[in-house]
Amino acid sequence: MSKRADTEERLAAALRAIPALDRLREAAGGMPVYLVGGAVRDVLLERDPSELELDLVVEGDAGALAAALGGVEHAGGRFGTAIAEVEGTRVDLAGARRETYAEPGALPDVSPATLDEDLARRDFTVNAMAVPIAGEARLIDPHGGAADLAERRLRVLHPGSFVDDPTRALRAARYAARLGLQLEPETERLLRATELSTVSADRVAGELARIVDEPAPRRALELAAEWGLIDFDDGAGERIEQVTALLDRPPWSGVADRRAALLAALETPPARLAELAAARPRRPSDAVELARPLSAVELALARVAGAEWLDRYVEEWRDTGLEIDGDDLIAAGVPEGPAVGRGLEAALRARLDDGIADRERQLDVALAAAAAS
Repeated sequence: MSKRADTEERLAAALRAIPALDRLREAAGGMPVYLVGGAVRDVLLERDPSELELDLVVEGDAGALAAALGGVEHAGGRFGTAIAEVEGTRVDLAGARRETYAEPGALPDVSPATLDEDLARRDFTVNAMAVPIAGEARLIDPHGGAADLAERRLRVLHPGSFVDDPTRALRAARYAARLGLQLEPETERLLRATELSTVSADRVAGELARIVDEPAPRRALELAAEWGLIDFDDGAGERIEQVTALLDRPPWSGVADRRAALLAALETPPARLAELAAARPRRPSDAVELARPLSAVELALARVAGAEWLDRYVEEWRDTGLEIDGDDLIAAGVPEGPAVGRGLEAALRARLDDGIADRERQLDVALAAAAAS
């Protein structure tokens, strides 16, 4: 069997394994619809078809196809895209389009186009392939993406690619790390000349967020730093690795937003977190007093900086509560004001340090502290 025949047989098998495509073919009628981009790339990499992200390009009205499918989650916008749920699978639909850029880094102006024009506007050759979802499962690869993929090579489609959209340089780091690709020499030359300053901070932040959402983001961030795209201090790579591991295990799983924590780990930690890491609280109440003012992200960064006692804070002490509240103290005759807070703090210390869980005993401790001058 020839290499091309083998490739197209694998593509056909992958298409058969995606139940949503049957419904899409039915809804499309005779409208040309293509699986494009990362989905095709990942089939060629022999990844599980059930895990593919279904990106489809329509030579026609993507919105009309989305409406015919039902279950539309989003439609419209300047790019004429739509998102639908089909057979329990998210499907991203877009009309084939061409793009022009009024100036470097600007969002593109778009207009309807053919599939070939749509593929030509994309970022890298490995993402500029398509397969029709109906009829013969033939690979449409006008820019040599399959050959680049086989050679583990990442190549832009044209010399102005990083000028049009500098965030593609950060995308290159993500793909290179995830897929084990090397920059083609001319692509590397163009990338190292990229000016991220021509795009908004929000768009740069969005690409960084996509990087840290990767299962193992460290390599991509190190590549971005190596290529001069982001600042990265000497300890950042290790912090990224440690935060990733920390938030994947109890008791830290779910404590802090992973994306926010990893983005924060790119920066040199503030001095107060180093001070927290060096602290050795003698009692649970001391630990709570130190840790309570910090956000969940700061807690995670302090833990990877060495504050091992935070494990017990997160697991045992952080959510410790009382059987009483301020209303109980006021009902017992304590005037509203600082005395109420003083009493509740004393009761919480007694709960943490001495295990006083009984409501009446907590109230006694709080009233005594509230009465003290």
